[in-house]
Amino acid sequence: MNSFNKRTAVRIAVVSALLAALVSPVAWFVAYKGAEDGTVWLAIDESRRLLHHFGAITLTGPEAGDNARKAASALAGGLFDIAEIYDRQGVKLAQAVTEEGEAVEEQLPSHVRPTYRAGFHESFRLEDRRWVLRVFVPLRGAAEADQITGYFEGVRVVPAWQRDQMRTNALNAALMVGFASLLCGTAIYPVVVRLSADNERKAREILDSHLSMMEALGRAIAMRDSDTGAHNFRVAWLAVRIGERLGVRGRAMQSLIVGSFLHDVGKISIPDAILLKPGKLDAEESKIMHTHVAHGEEIVSGIGWLEDAKAVVAAHHEKWDGSGYPRKLAGDEIPLAARIFAVADVFDALSSRRPYKEPMGFETTMSILEADTGSHFDAHVMAAFRPIAREVFNRLGQCNEEDVRRLLEERVRFHFGV
Repeated sequence: MNSFNKRTAVRIAVVSALLAALVSPVAWFVAYKGAEDGTVWLAIDESRRLLHHFGAITLTGPEAGDNARKAASALAGGLFDIAEIYDRQGVKLAQAVTEEGEAVEEQLPSHVRPTYRAGFHESFRLEDRRWVLRVFVPLRGAAEADQITGYFEGVRVVPAWQRDQMRTNALNAALMVGFASLLCGTAIYPVVVRLSADNERKAREILDSHLSMMEALGRAIAMRDSDTGAHNFRVAWLAVRIGERLGVRGRAMQSLIVGSFLHDVGKISIPDAILLKPGKLDAEESKIMHTHVAHGEEIVSGIGWLEDAKAVVAAHHEKWDGSGYPRKLAGDEIPLAARIFAVADVFDALSSRRPYKEPMGFETTMSILEADTGSHFDAHVMAAFRPIAREVFNRLGQCNEEDVRRLLEERVRFHFGV
């Protein structure tokens, strides 16, 4: 299992566990309340059935009290421990109490004469931890459904076995919900991994196509400039190494890589007579040569991922003291990527072989860079480069174009996350 799959598995497991921890108590509460409500409505329905059976719904006439007492006696000791029946004026006609009811009657809160029009219930714990349900049921005759003919109130002390059963059922519901959450996480994991693998493959294909296009552009520029593509690979790798020392990461590092590789893309527009002239350029020719920066900006602007190259392409000839071109930017006005590239570019130009020159030694190269620090180069960038300068000089001195290409590719894949 690779690192991504491990992270995915851990994250899905954590989310599933948190979901189970959050949802399971809710499921327990809902199941418990459902059981409580079920008990209440069963008691209400059964009380109405018995009241109808004993004729204690229409509580009028000489037999009203007797019927109410019979119904109350039948209800007490069955579903209820206290059964009370009132007439339509709220006058108590009958009451029946079991031993359990007598034990809790004094602890029950008192209430006013009944006048409610809809049934409801109360649930509360007594001081001795017993659980009590009290139901309030308005009675209505069959002939006049909206006319209240009396009231029934019942108290049930929920027995321990029923409480245990309700808790057990609620706990089972909570465990099932928790298990379902974990099971969903387990089922989702391979789907996420597969989708991620597909996305990674597609991202790799896109990156490969982008890098191939970048390399093709770089080679085209280098061939026009009577050079191989090795310079682009070297300066891009050098820029990455310096950028890493400076803590450049993410999109900024990606921009530095693309910009360093395509820094001279604007030279495509420079006439061969000027670009390939063996001697020194005159003033007019230098002016034309300087336009490669603007042309490079135009080439990379508005072309998706090439847009990231703009900072280096536009400012790679600027100098720390403001004497560069084309905008004569100075100090921190120059993008950091361009300041990093400036050091990498001059170091490579001095220390590598070119068609028109032999490579300089390490000490000579560094002495020139040190002399121009503070004028051409940012001292902060030089401070980051100085400790690795000897290492990169020795390493590049042993590399051909294919070797340095592999060096850059390794850092590209690291910083592009592929």
